[in-house]
Amino acid sequence: MMDLGGSESFVPSEGEGGGSEAAREQAQQRFAGTAAALQQIRREEKKAKRQDDSVAQAILQFLTDNQRTHLATLISRLVGLNCPSVFILSVVSLINPQCAAIVAEYLKEAMGVEENDAETLPATLAHAGELGEHANRELALWTARMDLVLQSDRQTILRALVVADNNIDGTVLQLTTFVLQEFLQTHKKQAAFEKLQPLAIGILHSLFEPHLREYEQLNEESSPPPAGEG
Repeated sequence: MMDLGGSESFVPSEGEGGGSEAAREQAQQRFAGTAAALQQIRREEKKAKRQDDSVAQAILQFLTDNQRTHLATLISRLVGLNCPSVFILSVVSLINPQCAAIVAEYLKEAMGVEENDAETLPATLAHAGELGEHANRELALWTARMDLVLQSDRQTILRALVVADNNIDGTVLQLTTFVLQEFLQTHKKQAAFEKLQPLAIGILHSLFEPHLREYEQLNEESSPPPAGEG
């Protein structure tokens, strides 16, 4: 089974909310350290530029919000791992309409598909709370959006995020959990980080597991045979 680890934890204590001066300074330091990574990403294909700019804008936006510096820190970490911008945007898209629009445009250009019109929630989200039809639809579209992005650039995303023993870097789990927490708060539902983390693990497991199996198979097929064979 896929495990989500391989990264230092970033879990603010209850009530901290990422708004202290120490948290702000830490996030700003991490953001400054990602400048080289952002420049490297911008050297990729021109069509990715708008996505990369959106990531930078999201980081800056969260840095100026006392309650969101923890999100900027985690986004910066993923940038530092060379995670494709569009996947970072897909994770944050649940709470940022601009990011959702950029991802939808990317999917249309890269895959020739409109954003998946998901009608039902994945099993992992079915009991997230009585959120109402509109919120449930947003959650369903969010998971479908992330899955389509994974399909579009599986190798690059997994190369950036897979760590030892075929695990996924824990930064993705941290970011996904905080995104879910903020989304629920906008719908008047309060949930502690620790209670939401198992839900986030379930979502990421259902998304990544099929791609990990194929990724592992491709790596095995491309590996050179042991010495003495062939």
